[in-house]
Amino acid sequence: SCKLFFSNDPVKIVRAEGQYMYDENGRRYLDCINNVAHVGHCHPEVVKAAHEQNQLLNTNSRYLHDNLVDYAHRLSKTLPEKLCIFYFLNSGSEANDLALRLARQYTKHDDVIVLDHAYHGHLTSLIDISPYKFRNLEGQKEWVHVAPVPDTYRGLYREDHEDSVTAYANEVKNIIEKAHERGRKIAAFFVESLPSVGGQIIPPAGYFQKVAEHVHRAGGVFIADEIQVGFGRVGKHFWAFQLQGEDFIPDIVTMGKPIGNGHPIACVATTKEIAEAFAATGVEYFNTFGGNPVSCAIGLAVLDVIEKENLQAHATEVGNFLMKLLKEQKIKHSIIGDVRGSGLFIGVDLIKDPSERTPATAEAEYLITRLKEEYILLSTDGPGRNVLKFKPPMCFNMEDAKFVVDTIDKLLT
Repeated sequence: SCKLFFSNDPVKIVRAEGQYMYDENGRRYLDCINNVAHVGHCHPEVVKAAHEQNQLLNTNSRYLHDNLVDYAHRLSKTLPEKLCIFYFLNSGSEANDLALRLARQYTKHDDVIVLDHAYHGHLTSLIDISPYKFRNLEGQKEWVHVAPVPDTYRGLYREDHEDSVTAYANEVKNIIEKAHERGRKIAAFFVESLPSVGGQIIPPAGYFQKVAEHVHRAGGVFIADEIQVGFGRVGKHFWAFQLQGEDFIPDIVTMGKPIGNGHPIACVATTKEIAEAFAATGVEYFNTFGGNPVSCAIGLAVLDVIEKENLQAHATEVGNFLMKLLKEQKIKHSIIGDVRGSGLFIGVDLIKDPSERTPATAEAEYLITRLKEEYILLSTDGPGRNVLKFKPPMCFNMEDAKFVVDTIDKLLT
């Protein structure tokens, strides 16, 4: 059931540094997809923090330890004030599973609304709310409701629609009304702040606010999954949900992958009200290694590197440059239908024809295979597997951007 990248001719990686990975023959590959190594593969400050804490102590969180408190405090400074309670875990899947439990305990409701083609993790509870997975397995559960992706390029309401924000939000409103007619009650709207597996989608600003109104009115909460897109990746803001506007604050935010730069650590941030409702069950929440001293030392080091190396501003600058180069290619090559993104989260939508916007699936697959032969690691996503996805380590630079786009140009030509 496991699948390798480039399974016909797999790559054996033996070491990595920054935005580069090296195979057993010493050949260097440019990594355009590894958002897990958020501040760069094997960043010396992160490695040092892990090593030093490992030599002192690593134990479960039943004991007092400064790292746990210091890390929660540092994270709280990046988030809106009401998101002030933190649960630490080992993976994004664990974080999303806990978010689901928090929502259900707080609202006393069961049902969840998700976006089509969403993926939220590999636990049973998350497969159930991931159309990307459950459509190929046992199908949709009665308590799961699927809303259309707010994609203004190939979705229900496109760039020429007079008010796509309201139209997409009304789809959620209609789902809630139909659920209520059947006696169902909504616990949560669960969404990636920028749908990644769904095709590197940038929801139109204001969509979350309108959806949150409908969800809150129904007694539900809004959960923002920031596992792929948080920690400054979008450039303009530290969190991708902030692209929607300063007036939008989720009820629960989940984090994973990038926060430990490859080390297994994850987090759920929520409000006091939700946390108190969860505690009121009288059943403790305990996670043996969630928030252990080593994980928190690594988490703190990642935040230090983001600050010291100005990686958020860097993501804006390099991301804008990469988008500019890709949009120039869009003019030159008709196969490029759309270029969208923010910071170092970018999608290039390949199409067969401009009017129908039919996904160019085979061409996208061919392109990433050829790029690998040019020592560039890129992959595809989206329902049609036709969207080239860029989410490289945050140290990805201008020279890298130019090299990738020049190579894409050469191959498309």
